[in-house]
Amino acid sequence: MPPFMKIRTANGALPSPVHTSVVYDRAARTPSSRNHSDGAEISDTRFERATSRKAAPDNTAPAPGRPAMWLFTLLVALFGGLLRFLRLGSPRAIVFDETYYVKDAWTTLLTGEPRNWPKTVTIGGVQQPIDTAFAAGHVDGWYDTAEYIVHPPVGKWLIAAGLKLFGGATNPFSWRISVAIAGTIAIVLMIRVTLRLFHTASIALIAGLLMSLDGVGIVMSRTGLLDNFIMVFALGAFSLLLIHRDWARRRLQEHYAIDSHSRSATWLPGISRRGAPVVLNMRGPFIALSWWRAGAAILLGLATGVKWSGIYLFAVFATLSVAWDAWERHQVGYRAWLGTGLVKDALPSVAYMVPLWAGTYLASWSGWFIHRDSYMRDWASMNPGEGVAWLPEALRSFVQYHAQMWQFHTTLDSPHAYKANPLTWPLQIRPTSFYWEKLRGHPGLCSLSANSQCVSAVTSLGNPLIWWLGSLCVILGIIAAIRQRGDWKIWAVLAGFLGGWLPWAQYMHRTTFTFYSIVILPWIVLAICYMADRLRRSASKRVWQLSVGAVLGLITLTTLFFYPIWTAIPVPYEFWLSHMWFRSWI
Repeated sequence: MPPFMKIRTANGALPSPVHTSVVYDRAARTPSSRNHSDGAEISDTRFERATSRKAAPDNTAPAPGRPAMWLFTLLVALFGGLLRFLRLGSPRAIVFDETYYVKDAWTTLLTGEPRNWPKTVTIGGVQQPIDTAFAAGHVDGWYDTAEYIVHPPVGKWLIAAGLKLFGGATNPFSWRISVAIAGTIAIVLMIRVTLRLFHTASIALIAGLLMSLDGVGIVMSRTGLLDNFIMVFALGAFSLLLIHRDWARRRLQEHYAIDSHSRSATWLPGISRRGAPVVLNMRGPFIALSWWRAGAAILLGLATGVKWSGIYLFAVFATLSVAWDAWERHQVGYRAWLGTGLVKDALPSVAYMVPLWAGTYLASWSGWFIHRDSYMRDWASMNPGEGVAWLPEALRSFVQYHAQMWQFHTTLDSPHAYKANPLTWPLQIRPTSFYWEKLRGHPGLCSLSANSQCVSAVTSLGNPLIWWLGSLCVILGIIAAIRQRGDWKIWAVLAGFLGGWLPWAQYMHRTTFTFYSIVILPWIVLAICYMADRLRRSASKRVWQLSVGAVLGLITLTTLFFYPIWTAIPVPYEFWLSHMWFRSWI
């Protein structure tokens, strides 16, 4: 740990926490003799209240890593993992956008860059679509030309790792193993984030169960797409920023315990969040830099290296983290917390977080720079004097490629049967049908209805109860936070929506899909936990237990009901149709 992260008293001992009562030698130092900077004298009583008053309990201190809690965490993750890993290789078919990402990952693994594929191939004298041939095990036949990809390469490399370690492209399990691992890790992160926020094991385990039981979480952990990676990187970064907040809070409290008793300390009138009628005429320690915040910047760089939507998550999370730092200065009792937050917290944070984030993103394109035949790699040499002329050729081509990608993403408005308005994502109004096939015979659950058509489906539909309840809890949480005049935890709940959902409102014309909402799933869960925690603290134990038991029971039954159409289990057509509660779900 760097030296600036540690403080010690004059004799070298670590200071006592500020939330223990402070013993002050009044004979040696008479507070009534101290003056404000404007000459106003502070009374003995007011000084005692400022320095000796017992501070509010630290409800944001890190929860202890008790072995029992870790055991329960791993059991919940195991349960969620089973829902994701069972029959992971089914269906043995290219599902939705796996046609891009799995094949791109395969050629990236073998050649270093994504390659173009033909639309059809001839095998045994029979012409068939390339996706059908690929799923059947004919995984060669790509062209030598580099493919125009519209998303950065991190997600494809993660899928490629699964292909490398689990049997190659001839094994559909290997197409999806990386996203399944990411989805299971997300359950562990969800529990730890919730425990850090609410410091209640029951609330944290509820969060893990909700994450395990949701349909979007299950489907996106069983399909070789990119969005699950953004979610887990964002959730990991958010967890690190919460750890930074707790570290910064403790550091401020420890320094305040020393600064408030230094001989040079002066006081200014004002009410601190600690309840004291005066604030300390100091700005407090440097808390902008921590390994936790640096790690979060790197993880958000990786999220951006999966899809550009990570840019918004970085902007929101970084801003919120700096705002938390500034607000904690106010809560502890230092003066000029807003100005200090801007100068002492925000600017240094920008100075290292932005380079770390951007450098991570740039590093993710290393393969593009290394391979001379990458898409548009030679654009600058073929177009002298065009683009950003002062850049080296490689960077000029890189910038032009990004301009082309930006043009694609901001103008994409192709008609699609499952196009969904971003504003409807939290309500799961138009889920995406990833896969739907009629099957011969009566395998699986179809054996229960011999006279029915057998079908197999993968529908990216969230557990309706989780998403509807979560959307309601977001609204109720905002109202509750306003009524109690502020609660920093509501910003933790809203962070994912501000960074992962709201920015899409500027692209209402764009072709988007509801499964993009996987990025905000953790914050849907946090919204439910936020209101559940309020209920726990306000209702009787029996009411709390009955309410939680009833809700979790209904959610579990809903997951059991929908699980077959999330995982391509063969079912009778009538059974599938019974899940289409609204016409927009078909």
